[in-house]
Amino acid sequence: MTGGRDSGRPITLDPGVLRPGLFSPERWTMRSLLRRLPVETYVVSFTVALWVILAMTAPNFLTEANISNMMRQTAVAAIIAIGVLCTIVIAGIDLSVGSVVAFCGVLFAQMASHGFGVPASIVLTLLAGLIVGLINGLAVGKLGIPAFIVTLAGLQAYRGLALLISGGMTVGGLPSGIKEFARGTAIGVPNLFWAMLAVGVSVYYLLRYTRAGRYLYAMGSNAKAARRQGIDTLRITIVAYVISSSLAAFASILLVSRLSIASPSMANAYELQAIAAVVVGGASLFGGRGTVFGAIVGAVLFTTMSNGAVLLDIDPFWEMVLEGLLIALVVYLDNLQKRRQAGF
Repeated sequence: MTGGRDSGRPITLDPGVLRPGLFSPERWTMRSLLRRLPVETYVVSFTVALWVILAMTAPNFLTEANISNMMRQTAVAAIIAIGVLCTIVIAGIDLSVGSVVAFCGVLFAQMASHGFGVPASIVLTLLAGLIVGLINGLAVGKLGIPAFIVTLAGLQAYRGLALLISGGMTVGGLPSGIKEFARGTAIGVPNLFWAMLAVGVSVYYLLRYTRAGRYLYAMGSNAKAARRQGIDTLRITIVAYVISSSLAAFASILLVSRLSIASPSMANAYELQAIAAVVVGGASLFGGRGTVFGAIVGAVLFTTMSNGAVLLDIDPFWEMVLEGLLIALVVYLDNLQKRRQAGF
């Protein structure tokens, strides 16, 4: 808008001035509401609605046994998703986490069942996850290989290592203490869920209150600008992938303790579930955005859908279709929000 009568210079109005007022009917249309609300709001609302529907249609849904089972399932899925979140925040991706879970799970079970001792087996398994993350981070950050290619190669390689270590067989004979931990509770809450909360709080603190966390978001928003500001993008890339693989290794220990066995075929397609949970939780695959809370909510939602499908005897193929449609819907709503922020 122009026409500065006193100065003769053009006057530019902020786009927000032209937006509907608080009590304008345009402000309260469905499209306007969808543009303003954060993605996490949609996901939480949909999850709550799904819980209400399942509570009314599935008699066993709200039983103590089923809720505990869902919490244990969510714990493993959410820990993996939180790790993947760190790579997505820097505009990367980690397709290898499912295979890393299988590799580290088989490694842990083999050591624990062959006299290494549970503490030593846990430490060595976490160390293996850290090394995997270091390799991925160096390949992406130092060698400049696209993250998609590096982790896709890892998806194959670590699954192959799991098969080699186990001889293609299921590994059992685990110490009783491992099984008891997974089945145990504290204050009525499963131990696995407490472990997930500890991981969530730790990574939330890292991303929100530390310099490394701020650098992760800065790199994801604009890697070139981050380098010009003096940020060591190689180090930040390594940090992101080390967190992802280390949490996958930790999740493998929890999964093995829950199942009481380790199989080289376990955690199949977990990488896709983790990425879906992170994206549905509000993260952007282009980097620079994503929260721990969103990743956990995404994991809860997909666990609820899977559990509900079993209780209602719904064909699992339909479950896959619904999950795909849900991801597409959330991305669409996210794009609406971006267009609003851009002034469209």
